[in-house]
Formats: sequence, structure tokens, C-alpha cells
Amino acid sequence: MDLRVYGFIPDQMPKDASGVPARITAVHKERYDLVSEYGEGHGRLKTKEYYGGFEEFPTAGDFVMIQYNPSGDSQISKTLPRKTYFSRKDPTPGRGEQAVAANFDYVFILQSLNHDFNPRRLERYLTLAWQSGAIPVVILTKADLLEENSDYIRVAQKTASGAAVHAVSSMTGEGMEALADYLLPGKTVVFLGSSGVGKSSLVNALAGEDIMAVNGIREDDSKGRHTTTHRQLILLKNGAMIIDTPGMRELGMWDVSVGLGEAFADVEQFLGRCRFGDCKHQSEPGCAIKEAIANGELSEERWESYRKLGSEARYSDDKTAFLREKQKKNREIAKFSRKRKSAGKNLWRE
Repeated sequence: MDLRVYGFIPDQMPKDASGVPARITAVHKERYDLVSEYGEGHGRLKTKEYYGGFEEFPTAGDFVMIQYNPSGDSQISKTLPRKTYFSRKDPTPGRGEQAVAANFDYVFILQSLNHDFNPRRLERYLTLAWQSGAIPVVILTKADLLEENSDYIRVAQKTASGAAVHAVSSMTGEGMEALADYLLPGKTVVFLGSSGVGKSSLVNALAGEDIMAVNGIREDDSKGRHTTTHRQLILLKNGAMIIDTPGMRELGMWDVSVGLGEAFADVEQFLGRCRFGDCKHQSEPGCAIKEAIANGELSEERWESYRKLGSEARYSDDKTAFLREKQKKNREIAKFSRKRKSAGKNLWRE
């Protein structure tokens, strides 16, 4: 097996690395599916290197070094440097950041043209997608459900400024030809989206065969069950690769310092234009944000989304500092409130 078929570039392997390069194709808790020059196989982490904190835990799409074992599980000893990776706040309390996929070229953000369509969720995915270092592409699935979808496309384009938006149908083939520009030999695309958006159906349509199980959705709320139960990399017949991920109920912000600026460029263009350098964008005179909202250049919803996601990321990145800052603000508010009450009492006495 030539690992270059799976996107491996020999130059990315450290000169002092020992073992055989491989790519992680699926993650099953403590066991990994992988592919190397010896073909498909399985691997487990080298305890000292990973649980000792020396190596990044691998995820689907990662290139790793293994000590090959022809009669059983190989030992994964090193995670090679990533060119891109998608991560979120680990839903398990106290675990910090969780890598979801690595070494991909495009992020397909899937939302279906039914009850799942949600601009606020799309903003969240876009922020993390831009942060990954890859190129986000918005895919509106199940286009066959609507006779007219131009309103949805317009909202998605406005929300995803700087990213392409495509409406497709895995059932009828509508819009599918546009995706061929991304699914090229050696390129990797990661699929992100909530349950029921049609990720598995789209994978099957792109592969030209039923390689993923497909579940139906509930008609009352358009919700679906998790068809994909683990992160996995799939090699298509044309040489392109797809990393499919389970529908994520939680998509917590982590470090999004770059992604937030890319996803909210329309908001950040007004930052730094306020009269005062320490403007809180609340009631200060000469606030560029408030002026932009007042004259229709910026929507209140976009500003609130930006503020909320930025606040969530700061909380995840430094919980102690965030709580300290919050307590300081609460003390200032309480102090101001006490002054107002005191002033009111004095005025009443006079």
C-alpha cells in the first residue's frame, strides 16, 4: 500500500522518527483503525508516550508512526505534525480540548433544508472550521424537500461570508456536480453537521455505492439518530477522502482567536473604530458597534453571536481568569447599584 494515496507527504516525517508511517482511518475509544505500507490494520497507543503527556492523542486523519506488528495490533508511538485540525471543547468535564479530525483540506458544514437549518449553529461551525486552517464550504442538504430554496441560500451566504454555499440533494443529484471541485485525488474533506442532516446519504452518493448505513428522521421535528457512531476516514474510488464524524449534540468553543475573526469579519471591521480605546460597546458615546447597529450596517443578532462565542471561548481557554473577570464586573455593578440606592435615599431625605 502506497501511503501517498492517502495524502501522505514523505517530507512531513521527522528525520529522527522511528517506525513506519500510517494514517488513522477510524477511532474506537482505545483502539484505532489505520493504514500503512502493509495495508489496513489496527493499533493501540504507546502508554508512556501518550498517557505521559508527550504526544497529542491521534484522531481520524492523523498521520502517526507505528511499530508494526504483523500478528496483532501495532503500537502507535508518535503523532506527526498536523497541517489542519478541527477541535471542540471536550464534552467530558475537565478534559479541555478534543481533536475531532486532522489533516484535511476542506470542511463541509452540512445543514438540511428542513427544521435543522439554523444560522446561529452555522456561525458556530464556521468559527471552528476557519480556526482549523482549512477552507469551509456550506452544504445545504435535502434540496429536494423544497420547491424554492433561494431564501435559505441567501441567509446561508450572508451568514457564511467568505465561504461557498451549495444546495444539494443526494436523492435527485441536484447540485452534486459542484462538489467535484473539492473531491479531488489526494484531497481530504471532513463532514460536520448534526444528526439527521444527511451526512451518510451524501457519502453514499459521492462514493457511488452504499458504504454507510442510513437512518430516517422523525417527521415532527426533523431530528435523526446518530448513524455514524465513530470518526472515520473513507477513501473514495476517485482517490479523494472523506472524514465522517458523528452528529455532535455539543459544539463547545475552544481556541477560536483566528476563526472568530474569519467567521465574523463583518463584525470585526467595526472594532477599533470607537471613540474610546476601552469601549465596552454598551452605552459609551462614539461606540462604532452601536452606531453600526443603529444605521443597519450590522445586525443585533450578529453582534450578540460574536459576543457570545467570544465569551464562551475565553471561558474555555482560561476558566479561572474568566470567572475572575466576571466577579470583578459583578462587584462593579453591585457597587454602582449601592451608590444609586444611597443617592436615592439622600435625595428622599432632603
